[in-house]
Amino acid sequence: MQLYRRELRLRHKALRTEQAYVGWIVRFIRHCGSDELQKLGEPQIKSFLTELAVEGRVAVSTLDQAKSALLFLYQQVFGRELGFLDVTKANKPVRLPVVLSREEVSHLLPEFTGLRRIMFMLMYGAGLRHLECRRVRIKDLCFDEGHIVVRNGKGDKDRITVLPATHGQDLREQVERVRRLHRSDLDEGLGRVYLPYALERKYTNESSEFGWQWLFPARRLSKDPRSGEHRRHHVGEDYFADFFKKAIDRSNIAKNAVPHSLRHSFATHLLEDGADIRTVQDLLGHKDVQTTMVYLHVMNKPGIAVKSPVDAMGNISEG
Repeated sequence: MQLYRRELRLRHKALRTEQAYVGWIVRFIRHCGSDELQKLGEPQIKSFLTELAVEGRVAVSTLDQAKSALLFLYQQVFGRELGFLDVTKANKPVRLPVVLSREEVSHLLPEFTGLRRIMFMLMYGAGLRHLECRRVRIKDLCFDEGHIVVRNGKGDKDRITVLPATHGQDLREQVERVRRLHRSDLDEGLGRVYLPYALERKYTNESSEFGWQWLFPARRLSKDPRSGEHRRHHVGEDYFADFFKKAIDRSNIAKNAVPHSLRHSFATHLLEDGADIRTVQDLLGHKDVQTTMVYLHVMNKPGIAVKSPVDAMGNISEG
């Protein structure tokens, strides 16, 4: 397992990926009843993945992740070439995204104040994923150009998206709050943040530069699980997600909305306003335009105006 973690880190896999992959290896060991992994192979992998798909009924993405974790172990760590894996695939149901209407967004926004309000507007106003929003650094905000650079997004890809102009002042004020916090940390001999890949080794003082600081820093310092160094990380997942759920309940919105619904709403409302689907694809960072096209199905104004036949009957009194 130590070799497995080492190989993951050498290939710059994210900490969340490392934790997920290690978890799948542990589940694979339990399934096989043996930790002598080098003696196992295609039959055991097939059995494990098929059980996940058939009995566990996991999502397609979950099954793919489990398969990737096992392939990484055998191909990258053990140096083995696996044969064809005839695995029963998990069914991929067609799901439409949960989209908030403009009225619902307007009704929900007043529930948020301070830092959470700015996060709300970046997810809805720029189409950021929840994790991408928490990971925004000061240097990623380009006020003059009117855009945000999203670093290391899904698939480890970078992209550029729009910076909400109406909340530019709020963002500038947040930058100044971070500046004051950073100066205070520096005075206490702190002020260093996590840098991606080997940048921290290559540029030893870069991690304490203001531009690399998180736009949404945590209140308290935390211990880096890899280096052991105490740093100020960005806010955690629960900081916004838990509050969002409570805000949905208080707003009497019946939809099963989550923070990611703000990103869905961003895309849908842009398309409703006549934005080109390719432009929306670029802003969202979708690899395939087919992924973006799902929002066409939830638009308030679909391409073909359809009137229900019951509406054509007019008001008919009950007999």
